[in-house]
Amino acid sequence: MNESTTLIDLLEKKGKLVAMIAPSFPIMFPYPAMITMLRKLGFSHVVEVAIGAKKTNEELVKLLKENPHARYITSPCPTIVRMIKKQMPQYAKYFPPNVDSPMAATAKIVREKYPGYRPVFIGPCIMKKYEANEDIPELEILVLTYRELSEVFSHFKISESSDTNDHFDLSEPGMTKLYPIDGGLSHSSGLIHQLSKEEIYVTSGKENIITALETFDANKHIRLLDILYCPGGCIGGPGIESTLTTDERKHRILEYTTQTSA
Repeated sequence: MNESTTLIDLLEKKGKLVAMIAPSFPIMFPYPAMITMLRKLGFSHVVEVAIGAKKTNEELVKLLKENPHARYITSPCPTIVRMIKKQMPQYAKYFPPNVDSPMAATAKIVREKYPGYRPVFIGPCIMKKYEANEDIPELEILVLTYRELSEVFSHFKISESSDTNDHFDLSEPGMTKLYPIDGGLSHSSGLIHQLSKEEIYVTSGKENIITALETFDANKHIRLLDILYCPGGCIGGPGIESTLTTDERKHRILEYTTQTSA
């Protein structure tokens, strides 16, 4: 399901497009070069998916406050969501109701802010394609991985360059840039401070999923399971092409967060 040809066609036809960039982008593309290159491609606007992550956090925090006995499995990860729904439906009851993923929340913001423009999500996750096409088709999100974006840059002969005046048209100065790191949701939402250590279970990596779900289901003291499928979080996504270690990838995200946060 390679969408690079679809994006190339839209760009050649001068389509009205908004790039929605997942916060793991610094692993492959430096800031602000990423924005400069996207504008050279022909994107009218470039926004940070961290703005949608803030909305996701707000909705989840509100649910936990309003329902002091509620227990939730965080749902930004489409791989976890699909695995549970299709293979372990007994755990689906723990998904928080009416909480959008950061991608969906950002697309809704884009639709409102830029009517008539198509949102293009660019990130590390292949499964986001299924989320866009099957779960929220009404938002008409085109999903590309960073690998696919590199193909588009190559097609149009866009080399790495940076204009220091370039910046996101919509950005979030807070800590939601940490989302791609395991535990990023818990930290950026402030829940790591609002709930006790025993009430939050953070994990990542496919080898840890079954144990985490069983432990969460059995231990009623755990109110939040902050879980991501890829090792280290979204920074380990298959749509990333990098020789950096997990620790080096985390460092790059933390460095970018520190550089651009208020």
